[in-house]
Amino acid sequence: MNPNPSPLIAISVGEASGDLLGAHLIRAIKARCPNARFTGIGGERMKAEGFESLYDQEKLAVRGFVEVIKRLPQILKIRKGLVNDLIRLKPDVFIGIDAPDFNLGVAEKLKQAGIHTIHYVSPSVWAWRRERVNKIVHQVNRVLCLFPMEPQLYIDAGGKAEFVGHPMAQTMPVEADRAAARQKLGVPADVPVFAILPGSRVSEIDYMAAVFFQTALLLLKRYPQAQFLLPVATAATRKRISEILAQPEFASLPITLTDKQSDTVCTAADVVLVTSGTATFGSGLVQAAYGHQLQNFAADLCVCEKQNQSAACRFAQYSVG
Repeated sequence: MNPNPSPLIAISVGEASGDLLGAHLIRAIKARCPNARFTGIGGERMKAEGFESLYDQEKLAVRGFVEVIKRLPQILKIRKGLVNDLIRLKPDVFIGIDAPDFNLGVAEKLKQAGIHTIHYVSPSVWAWRRERVNKIVHQVNRVLCLFPMEPQLYIDAGGKAEFVGHPMAQTMPVEADRAAARQKLGVPADVPVFAILPGSRVSEIDYMAAVFFQTALLLLKRYPQAQFLLPVATAATRKRISEILAQPEFASLPITLTDKQSDTVCTAADVVLVTSGTATFGSGLVQAAYGHQLQNFAADLCVCEKQNQSAACRFAQYSVG
């Protein structure tokens, strides 16, 4: 039996990092199967690759227990709707990317309906709640893992899994070109540059941005010529960041917002201030070669501790140390 020349592939992502992985995946699939069709829940990067999103991905981008509780009725409604839509559409495969609390529930229902299911990005079962493996292997047909030690955990539990690596490790250059990155962004070659990555969700921006910007103000006192770059993940995060920057406290910050381009921004920067998440991995890839240059920044910022300044200053010290 010949494979479907125009398969319908359902994908679901919950936030900007998943949208990035989804866009990479769609491009890779289209390279092998140009007539493939894609539907489900995705963000702007996936839509740019021809993806049809049935629901607004931003509504799933929640952070923390309290925000999840507030949005739970809406999230459950979207999940029920997506399951019903995909059972009706009968895709050849469903791929849930990260967001396990949402996507594994969808996958379980679709698998029961006879649809092949894959979960892309293993939850951190090797770090905590390892017993989740025993449930996951029954919810999906296969798990695609970013780290090489993960597949065996699922195989030992009777499931199927394989190591696929992280696409960012394949797309970023082995040796980053800082000069080229600065030229692309219009940043002078001879000034200190700090990248600020406070998060890809509006809730992360609300929680982290003010601390990052207070840190930037302290750095500016130490490095008057410094420039700050902030790649924004979505239109919603850009709006919220702009609102915070409009506050009198931050109005004087020499900060430039870019649409996405986080890899270029991190390459151009001397130091990256980053919220935990996929951005940490990406910034680590491009900054590893520059690690030895950060010591001078850390030494200078130790002055902040002696002067008993704010938590933002201590954050700055630890970030560049």
